[in-house]
Amino acid sequence: MADVVETAQFSAWMRRYADVIHENAGLLTELDSAIGDADHGSNMDRGMTAVVAALDGAEFASAAELFKKVGMTLVSSVGGASGPLYGTFFLRFGGKLGDGPVDAATLGDALHAGVDGIVQRGKAAVGDKTMIDAWVPALEAYDAAQADGLDVALRAAAEAGARGRDAATPLVAHKGRASYLGERSAGHQDPGATSTVLLLETAAATLG
Repeated sequence: MADVVETAQFSAWMRRYADVIHENAGLLTELDSAIGDADHGSNMDRGMTAVVAALDGAEFASAAELFKKVGMTLVSSVGGASGPLYGTFFLRFGGKLGDGPVDAATLGDALHAGVDGIVQRGKAAVGDKTMIDAWVPALEAYDAAQADGLDVALRAAAEAGARGRDAATPLVAHKGRASYLGERSAGHQDPGATSTVLLLETAAATLG
């Protein structure tokens, strides 16, 4: 069980997330084709490919510096809502990490800061059928398990995020492109909640 996360592990997380997004780009686009613009998979794949290119050959003095690069790259390379939302998350997340190794409490504070940034930008709440439906239960689970260590807390967050994603599937969307469909959005899995769960799962696999 790791007590702290080093900057190199955060870089490994981003690279693994890029791989998983690439592997699931078709699924994300398929989900988005039902209730959105059919571009979530391609947008996220392009953005994370750009992130890996930005990380290659670069050296970062801190995790905060690394995630500033990640956030700015996503904002500049991803279209639609995904770039600003994920970019804001990583910018706020990195801003809370400081200059040294990151313990479970600091990581929890950073996750909260990142999600607060998403809420401020997207104005969504639980029940609106967005990535927030995955993020909020994930944060609650992380907080509850934090005292048990990073690995336990991250796995709890990923599992709770998946439950939140699934709980939102039957709902009618109230935010984003999906809200234009009204009742027809019910029964479709939200692509943003899905890519959020992938982010949490890769965090559990690489940081814990």
